[in-house]
Amino acid sequence: MNDNKTSKNSIVAKFAVPISFLILFFLAANFTDCDLVTFWKRRSHLTDLVVDMIPPDFSYIQKILLPLFYTIQMSVTGTVLGTFFALVLSPFGAANLGFPAVIRRILRIVIQILRSFPALILALTATFLFGLGTFAGTFAITLYTFAIMTKLTYEDASAADVKAYQALRAMGVSKYVAYIHGILPEIIPGFLTNALYLLETNVRHSSILGYVGAGGIGLLLNEKISWLEYDKVGTILLMLFLTVCVIEYFSRYLAALIRKERTIKKEQARLLLFLAALFLICTFTLSLPDFSRTSPQTLRNMFAGFLQPDWSFFFSAEKDGLGYLLLETVCIAFIGTVIGAIVSAPLAFLNTKRFVPAPVSFLFNLVIMVIRSVPFLVYGLIFIRVSGPGAFTGVLTLAVCSIGLLTKRFTEALDALDLRPYHALLAMGVRPLPAICHSVLPQLKPVFTSIILYRFDVNIREASVLGLVGAGGIGAPLIFSMNQYAWEKAGAIMLGLILLVWFIDMVSEKIGAGN
Repeated sequence: MNDNKTSKNSIVAKFAVPISFLILFFLAANFTDCDLVTFWKRRSHLTDLVVDMIPPDFSYIQKILLPLFYTIQMSVTGTVLGTFFALVLSPFGAANLGFPAVIRRILRIVIQILRSFPALILALTATFLFGLGTFAGTFAITLYTFAIMTKLTYEDASAADVKAYQALRAMGVSKYVAYIHGILPEIIPGFLTNALYLLETNVRHSSILGYVGAGGIGLLLNEKISWLEYDKVGTILLMLFLTVCVIEYFSRYLAALIRKERTIKKEQARLLLFLAALFLICTFTLSLPDFSRTSPQTLRNMFAGFLQPDWSFFFSAEKDGLGYLLLETVCIAFIGTVIGAIVSAPLAFLNTKRFVPAPVSFLFNLVIMVIRSVPFLVYGLIFIRVSGPGAFTGVLTLAVCSIGLLTKRFTEALDALDLRPYHALLAMGVRPLPAICHSVLPQLKPVFTSIILYRFDVNIREASVLGLVGAGGIGAPLIFSMNQYAWEKAGAIMLGLILLVWFIDMVSEKIGAGN
């Protein structure tokens, strides 16, 4: 009798999670007005737009080069500076290294607050402090990179083997020096890999900061889309694609050095010197902050509004209240992440030479790079022509963005996988698909889960600014409130985003721990 009861409970537990997940998915899809039938009927609007971009207006390239340099300048300088500060301060956030608990809590609170906002919102805030231009954009990218890299690094340090660290401490070595010699060598490969991944991401973020006056190619891109000059839009996107290809090449080369799969030769040493020179050029040609337009009274009102938010808006249960808008943001991010993950999983297998012939993997790799090179707000402006303004446009936008980035991370996981069980099954006559299901997917489940949760965290922040192009969520009210100096309402929205990201973090940690 007890055995039957236990068996029934195990069956219920086995199906409870997927059934609950499906219910949540369809509720969120209904809440965001997902209508694939209408999208399919209007798909010609999307193909017409793509046709209008081909061929690109190559005569426009000369006008793109300077804004493109500003975009690269902000992403390179911001990534390097943010990564450096993260490397210096991250050990203070690790719970297992014995640094003062007060410093650890303060650092984690600061990181939690900074991580709650996308680079676009940080850039808009920076323009009130430093004026318009690339300095504000670089400052925003630096903060954005610092927040993400610091969290990832102190989490890696907390999970690292501390035996060498403890041995150094027992010999009288200071905590920080012991961290450098006992922990850092173990976590530095992952640290550098994360930094390279963020560099590529920051190029796309930098390319839209012109929307809020923070420099780069974003203002030009928005202008040409608004004027329906799609041949020039095609040229801008082509240049962004080529930039992503170059960064992808450098990232793979540096990643191979990190994994010690390559050694530095004379010609390659020159390449590294070139990269160092590029960073110095980007940093020292950065525009200086323009404090002449910074109003002390505006700054006082800003901080007063953040400290005294509009509580009536914060607790409003209306459709235009904070709760509804945050729920819409979560649903957009959730549906977009799930669709992206479902499509990305098979694409990752087609994107690596370990499972398909080299020409096939090269073709899919090219397609994925094209997808990744387009900024997410541009996807929003494109899809709004097909599905109209609303949350469904946000879902489509984040789904496509998730496909590009999840496929890249899934492919990296596949490339690092032990395929001996898979080849053993093939040698026994098992077909490739069942062999993958039985030998590859069980190894990938925890890695894929971690990657998907991280992407969901990113999508929450990106969904929070999609409202800028009419794609739903909390973004439009936040940006409009800041531009109209309605700081109390902006403060309420920012507080809501901080609490939302904090809650998502807790849920993600529990899900990750369960895997």
